[in-house]
Amino acid sequence: MKIPATLLLATTLAVAAYAAPADLAAEEMIPAEHATRFIGRTGMVCGKVEKTRFAQNSEGEPTFLYMGGAFPRHTFSARIPGSQRDSFRPSPEELEGRDVCVIGAIKRDSSRAEISVTSPSDIKLATIN
Repeated sequence: MKIPATLLLATTLAVAAYAAPADLAAEEMIPAEHATRFIGRTGMVCGKVEKTRFAQNSEGEPTFLYMGGAFPRHTFSARIPGSQRDSFRPSPEELEGRDVCVIGAIKRDSSRAEISVTSPSDIKLATIN
């Protein structure tokens, strides 16, 4: 059975229109202070990296970027696995004091929100006004 080109085009446009809101939602900036409101969703959390910490003696040797307030009262952290540390340019420590956006699945870590970073492309330098 041959599908008419107009029906195929209409179906493609309908699917694209339906998928667009989810794509746009992932690109909306979520302030680090409000990240806990978005737990369970994928999003882009932005803010100033108040402090970084390389947990060398912890399982997986993660590096944490603390945002949304001064450590230890921060509201959000980005977790970079030790296996990915060397692939970051600038290094995680060089991000301290800078504005960044972190993209990924927002999960709960204690009373805070956290994104586990899977690649350097999940963290972008930002200009936040």
